[in-house]
Amino acid sequence: MIRGMVLGPVQTNVYFIINDDTNECVIADPADSPERIIDYMRQNELLPVAIILTHGHYDHIAGVAGLLEEYKLPVYASADEARLLRDVNLNHSLMSYGRSITVEADVLLEDGEEFDAAGIHFKCIHTPGHTEGSCCYLIDTMEALISGDTLFEGSIGRTDLPTGSVPQMKKTLAEKIATLPDDLTVYPGHGGITSMADEKLWNPFLGGDF
Repeated sequence: MIRGMVLGPVQTNVYFIINDDTNECVIADPADSPERIIDYMRQNELLPVAIILTHGHYDHIAGVAGLLEEYKLPVYASADEARLLRDVNLNHSLMSYGRSITVEADVLLEDGEEFDAAGIHFKCIHTPGHTEGSCCYLIDTMEALISGDTLFEGSIGRTDLPTGSVPQMKKTLAEKIATLPDDLTVYPGHGGITSMADEKLWNPFLGGDF
């Protein structure tokens, strides 16, 4: 199952992708307040085994350091996001969050690369546009997509921040997102959970309307 909580100054979704048989979990985009994430996992008897990042903006990585102080967890991210993860100006942590935040990912993933964590199979899909190294994580067995700030309910992520690109976002949406199966449940970085079927039907950006 996938559970979530909303944390941080811009209401970022943090997800727990859970193996129901073992209670092991993967944490997606620990946005802020690592103590609250840790409390949630303890209360629900979850055993974290990894962190996955959809991109490197401060509001998706601010809780990483605190979690790594408590647990030894590998951090996964797109190989193309390594630069932004290390740069406080590109990831807007200093400007928007008031302190410097950087992350060194342990596993840098290429487009289409697959891996297992917590007994769950993931596929990294490189989706540049919001940032140069944004990615989504496809979880076939759960019919789920962790979409980060690439795809929202009825909208998409901004393209005007450092390394963002309108042409890249259009290409991503047409070639990487609109081609995904309708039966996927979409878990975005902000806002409500949605479905790929609904986004194909109602999201104007999937029709290239921007």
